[in-house]
Amino acid sequence: MTAKHTAGTAAAQYSPGADPGGKRVQRPAAEVRYAAELAQLAADDQGERPPGWALSLRAARRFILGDEQAGISRKFVGDPSLIDRALVSLATSRGLMLVGEPGTAKSLLSELLAAAVSGDSTLTVQGGAATTEDQIKYSWNYALLVADGPSTKSLVPAPLYRGMTEGRVVRFEEITRCPLEVQDCLLSPLSDRVMAVPELTGEDALVFAREGFNIIATANTRDRGVNEMSAALKRRFNFETVFAISDFATELALVEQEATHLLQGSGVTVPPRRDVLEVLVTAFRELRGGKTERGDAMERLSSVMSTAEAVSVAHAVGLRGWFLRGDAGSASDIVECLAGTAAKDNNDDLAKLRTYLEQHAQRRKGDQWQELYDARHRLPG
Repeated sequence: MTAKHTAGTAAAQYSPGADPGGKRVQRPAAEVRYAAELAQLAADDQGERPPGWALSLRAARRFILGDEQAGISRKFVGDPSLIDRALVSLATSRGLMLVGEPGTAKSLLSELLAAAVSGDSTLTVQGGAATTEDQIKYSWNYALLVADGPSTKSLVPAPLYRGMTEGRVVRFEEITRCPLEVQDCLLSPLSDRVMAVPELTGEDALVFAREGFNIIATANTRDRGVNEMSAALKRRFNFETVFAISDFATELALVEQEATHLLQGSGVTVPPRRDVLEVLVTAFRELRGGKTERGDAMERLSSVMSTAEAVSVAHAVGLRGWFLRGDAGSASDIVECLAGTAAKDNNDDLAKLRTYLEQHAQRRKGDQWQELYDARHRLPG
């Protein structure tokens, strides 16, 4: 099946009309949201494709980083060389490990890479303390198992089994949240491209990976040491670090774009105010970095003040303004929406946020900064 046909099938599956309740899917998979772009890239793709890939490396790069002349939107803001290295890694026999601070779009990047390479980003394992090998490899339909015994008919394939048999990319989110012995079930699929099914016999006892199979894993640097990966598993991955956006204008544009999209999906008909977003993004960058634009040192928050969190707060600000007052939201809304973001891990962060509003917001020029300062009493506690 071509990427075009895959995208078209997925689009039909997720279309609002296919839902008996008439409700839209809140967040369709990447291959559904960008089905038209994937179909266009596949139709125009003249580049050499690695075995089993839906697109060439050059077309996959254009899908992720965008091509304004061809009408392909940019979906990931970051270092283009990171995308090149990630795609090359996926074309090798090693897996790809994306590491970085929370909120740096590691999961989004893994989704986009899987959609570009396989036309399917849904073969996903969500790592956690309760994740088991069954959820990664395969399980059994116990009614059929009791009736007929172990067979391919009674086997229920999990993402790894499907990825290997179908030649697709498997995404493993938050891999370091899983117990070490669960992580190591990836050793043989990554090194030998084979997975044993000891309950079966004959040819079915071994699953051999087809062309196109690989694994993208993600891990937060803040989780390092929770369940540190074994040296053997690390050797089977190429590690790439996803960094936070360094440029203010780029981060502001991204927050505005994503917040606008989220607000439209939430029924808000007015766009977020640019001057309010400028205050929001500036505050996030300063609280994240521990330094103001003027160079004044300040205490950093222990909470994650990422771009993703900024988008979430911008979304909440727009919702408060629209549904409570009928406007686009203001800087005073930022204060109330920030509280739940800043005080997640440490109650001291709320005091640091209050200090920031009292000592640094007051010195800024502009009506929105003044409104932010005047609303400081809205912080809880």
